[in-house]
Amino acid sequence: MSKKTRKKTLNISGKPSARKTSPGSKASAKRAASKTGRPSAKKSSKNSKTRQTKAPLKVSPKAPKAAAAKSNRNTAVQSALLEGAKAPSFELPRDGGNAVSLADFSGQKLVLFFYPRADTPGCTKEAIDFTRLKDAFAAAGTAVVGVSGDPLKAQEAFRNKHQLSVPLASDEKHEMLAAYGAWGEKSMYGRTFMGILRTTVLIGADGKIIKVWRHVKVDGHANDVLAAAQAA
Repeated sequence: MSKKTRKKTLNISGKPSARKTSPGSKASAKRAASKTGRPSAKKSSKNSKTRQTKAPLKVSPKAPKAAAAKSNRNTAVQSALLEGAKAPSFELPRDGGNAVSLADFSGQKLVLFFYPRADTPGCTKEAIDFTRLKDAFAAAGTAVVGVSGDPLKAQEAFRNKHQLSVPLASDEKHEMLAAYGAWGEKSMYGRTFMGILRTTVLIGADGKIIKVWRHVKVDGHANDVLAAAQAA
């Protein structure tokens, strides 16, 4: 039997061919599977991952409550500093190692000027202006105290460098600053942060608030406060 005759005989016998399935037959199988509506295992896995990614995020209900609480605290501070309201009591360490309190000035008027940081340009000018007018304030029956969050060491260096004669109190915990509305949210270069708001408060001899200056501009400010103290 010739080789050609043997090949024909093997093909006719019905035995499966050893040849690999052609790419065309694979494509046909895929089309058939898609007609049945059954997604492949890989597609199903991908869809489940997508569903997990798109699951809604849970929003904590605590955030709005915290914001509301902060708003209430700010409102309480503002209302406590209305003209005619009783000034919040305080006792703070001051330069020289002593303490200063509201009770120390009973029976006389008191100016509290709150400044952001010792020995910075604006704060230096403000402290020098109040020192320059100290005798005029005394003649009007008014004492003057500067307050910031600086430690005592920084306050004393600030006093010595610029020969300041008004007491400088240190409130590192910011409790007294907050009570007088001089501690709050500030913004600079698009960034928000908590800090000291330049504020001045004039308290009467009866311990009640006469006037509050907020968002103070330093130039001429000490003279304005003196005029208010003389008129009170």
